Amino acid sequence: MKNILLHIHDDDEQANRLGVAVHLAEQIGGHLACVQVTPMETYASDPYGGLFGMAALIDTIHSSDKALRIATEARLRRGDVPWEWHGSDGNVVEGLIDQAMLADLVVLSQPANPARRLTRQPLAIVGDVVMYTRCPVLVVPQGVDRLALNAPVVVAWNGSAEAAHALRLALPLLKLASAVHIVEVSDDEPRLSAREAALWLSRHDISADVHEWPAKGRRVSVALLHAAAELSATYLVMGAYGHSRLRETVLGGVTRELIATTTVPILMAH
Repeated sequence: MKNILLHIHDDDEQANRLGVAVHLAEQIGGHLACVQVTPMETYASDPYGGLFGMAALIDTIHSSDKALRIATEARLRRGDVPWEWHGSDGNVVEGLIDQAMLADLVVLSQPANPARRLTRQPLAIVGDVVMYTRCPVLVVPQGVDRLALNAPVVVAWNGSAEAAHALRLALPLLKLASAVHIVEVSDDEPRLSAREAALWLSRHDISADVHEWPAKGRRVSVALLHAAAELSATYLVMGAYGHSRLRETVLGGVTRELIATTTVPILMAH
């Protein structure tokens, strides 16, 4: 896992997101691809608006983006991580997905959290990027600026294809963890047991502890975050959207809830 894609956007979590990406690259000897997409459709005026006003607005947006690029590149030049820059106008999600074709990991920020009153909230794009990229997405909670890989990790397990896929993609990082905990919070009989997942990891020379974590009346997302806290996990690995996006939107789902409420970074894959 060497190629890290970082979303560049002028929000209040940009510095933290950059800090996590740089810290990761330092630990794994990785390369950082900074992707800045200006969402012009967001600023489109009504069809009866003035063209001159729109042109001035676009110039202002580009000037702001240029200032962010200059500041970010200055920060990167002070470190030892190799990096490159990709800038474009268009749809942010589509731009990130296109650039992620050869990425090993995408770093995004957790979207707006009501508990923190940020002036410039990160874009709410995690769900769409997770759904349509082939590589895992690291969701960075607000206020987090580092991620140590040589610490305990929790793998959320429910026996699904998504959980197995996330486990496979996380393997290079799990090899660096001081402890791997496979946590199962489910009332259903899994298609593959957590012990089978632990056996698979053992064949990759990773020893994992298996935990059946009772929900005790809590939502699965809450139980997983409690498990991560009790096991001192530095991040969580999980399969995303085991149910359809529509079902999660209407009925609620673990993925959607964790994206909104997590306090630890989450490595997600669909």
